[in-house]
Amino acid sequence: MKDRLLLSIDGMHCSSCAALITRKLKKTPGVEEANVNFASARARIEFDSDKVQVEGLLSAVKAAGYKATVADEKDRDAEKKRAEKEMKMYKKKFLFALVLSLPMLYSMFDPRASVLSFFLATPIQFWLGAGFYRSAWSTLKMKSFNMDSLIVIGTSTAYFYSVYQFLSGAEELYFEVAALLITFVLFGKWLESKAKGKTGEAIQKLMGMQAKTARVLREGVAVDIPVEEVLVGDIVLVRPGEKIPVDGVIVKGSSSVDESMLTGESIPVEKNPESKVFGATMNGHGSFEFRAEKVGADTMLAQIVHFVEDAQGSKAPIQAFADAVSAWFVPAVIGVALLTLIVWLLLGAELSRALLAFVSVIVIACPCALGLATPTSIIVGTGKGAENGILIRGGEALEAAKAVDTIVFDKTGTLTKGRPELTDLIPLQGSRDQALKWAASLEQNSEHPLADAIVRYAKQENVELAAVESFKAIPGHGVEGTVDGQKLYFGNRKLLEKIGQLDSLKEQVLMPLEEQGKTVMILANEQKVLALVAVSDVAKESSSEALTLLKRMGMKIFMITGDNKRTAKALAQTLGIENVLAEVLPQDKANEVKKLQALGHKVAMVGDGINDSPALAQADLGISMGSGTDIAMETGGIVLVKNDLRDIVTALKLSHATVRKIKQNMFFALIYNVIGIPIAAGLFSDFGLVLRPELAGLAMALSSVSVVTNSLLLKRFRPDKFNRL
Repeated sequence: MKDRLLLSIDGMHCSSCAALITRKLKKTPGVEEANVNFASARARIEFDSDKVQVEGLLSAVKAAGYKATVADEKDRDAEKKRAEKEMKMYKKKFLFALVLSLPMLYSMFDPRASVLSFFLATPIQFWLGAGFYRSAWSTLKMKSFNMDSLIVIGTSTAYFYSVYQFLSGAEELYFEVAALLITFVLFGKWLESKAKGKTGEAIQKLMGMQAKTARVLREGVAVDIPVEEVLVGDIVLVRPGEKIPVDGVIVKGSSSVDESMLTGESIPVEKNPESKVFGATMNGHGSFEFRAEKVGADTMLAQIVHFVEDAQGSKAPIQAFADAVSAWFVPAVIGVALLTLIVWLLLGAELSRALLAFVSVIVIACPCALGLATPTSIIVGTGKGAENGILIRGGEALEAAKAVDTIVFDKTGTLTKGRPELTDLIPLQGSRDQALKWAASLEQNSEHPLADAIVRYAKQENVELAAVESFKAIPGHGVEGTVDGQKLYFGNRKLLEKIGQLDSLKEQVLMPLEEQGKTVMILANEQKVLALVAVSDVAKESSSEALTLLKRMGMKIFMITGDNKRTAKALAQTLGIENVLAEVLPQDKANEVKKLQALGHKVAMVGDGINDSPALAQADLGISMGSGTDIAMETGGIVLVKNDLRDIVTALKLSHATVRKIKQNMFFALIYNVIGIPIAAGLFSDFGLVLRPELAGLAMALSSVSVVTNSLLLKRFRPDKFNRL
């Protein structure tokens, strides 16, 4: 049986460690897919539980030289503490190493201090640097190399050569080189761990939003309990200014609720009986009671957190390039370093000079920055999206979004509100209010969506409905009944045939409404037509603005619907959509997307994530509309929690920005090595350009920090710059 597992990994030092664990897991029988993310310290595994158990997966990670634990909601705080502990550990080690290594700088000017250097360098090499040796040894047992292998080779070369020179009585010692190398690497690790902690702040913020307790009615008494103990069906009491603990439906009271922490929408939402409320949102000034419907891992907040975690643990296709480079990079660097050593010796250089060049090349070429280029950008980019109510599935969706040039919109529930609304009420006899009262009174007991639209509108207009006598529903035609002592009919043209035809004047009023794709119902008594009522599924307020913004971006827009051509073209004309695919069955929508792809278009499909699933899957990028708690997690590459189409613009712009950061990071990491390795090898020494090993170590450390810092600049991304006219 196919299953999925998320592991937290301890002990990774670089992207090579992640690649090593990935290879070990993939070789484990029963594992179908494994992705280890160095930046998030997580492993996402798909496996056949009939062939391998969780213990076997944990053992595989252990065999690779690392420690793994199963990740779940309960250990997120523990993971945060582990990350903080790691950061403090590197800081402490760096400060110890700095205190021990600084006095050794004196030995560079006074050879008599060599004994002091030996005693100071030894604890740095084998105590503070013990972690590098352990990691390198574990990797070597796997017949591979990682970044720590390079550090161990470089520092050990400098240290043991200096020990040999020291015991021989020579004055040319390089204890400070080995010591400062480890010091600067530890400094880089400390800065890197701090920066990596900031990339995951989105998840931490989301988790910090959850209420810790809930006030529920138990046997008629209000009691405060931990939020984990709330059960489905519990009646939960919420007072002014409190956080809502779980998802549910209001049964008593009303208020306004700030849902910005989940949707990014700053305007509070009015809540009344039957309104849905979501955990972690903030209640306003009112108080209410609601029935808990979703608790624990089923709440909207939990779903979003899972979605973002999966996204942050994913790989972008562009990451394959970095993985391929990292796979051969370390062995290649060792080869280049050995070649540097041999060439210098052949050129007649002293052994010490050749060794320094060897160590410099080994250290400066560590591929850590390249391994951080993609995951850090994805973590920050997807986190930024979640803060604004846009859930991006991960690297694949980000890259696909950047390439999109054509967007296909489903009509109902995507471009439109998805439920009919009364758009026109034209009285032909009597007053408008009288016609509305009679029509709504006749429809008040019907469950038909069109009837609901009319009754809902009457309530908004504060129209008092009347009792109906002798009510009768006529299937396919409409309804009839006696209201205020008068026999009334309300329905379509077929119903009108029972009481006479429309005259030409009334036809002139009715036909334009039908040409606009609206459903027109006729209110009449036994003698004459009293009013025309038009109902339609109207466009969302954000649709027109979103389409204008997308056109400005150069997007080609299509609308696809199962509705008839007249209705479809009427809406398309209103929204300014030129390309309309009407009368398309749900199962044929995917074929229409395929036709556009065959023409060379990169297509994004926007739909509700249910009826449109085949088309969403076929498209290069599926964008699902979030519908309250029922987010279409498994359908689209991007989910718009707020159902606001303008967020498509934000999602596309954020994708462009994230992929741009990934490419910048890769460029910086690669160009750094292209420039640094020749300098470290001493090719430019005749021009006075020499890079000592300790400075190479500092440069290597700072390169990783610079990549993470560049990714963190995505936090400055502002949606309001793009999604408003």
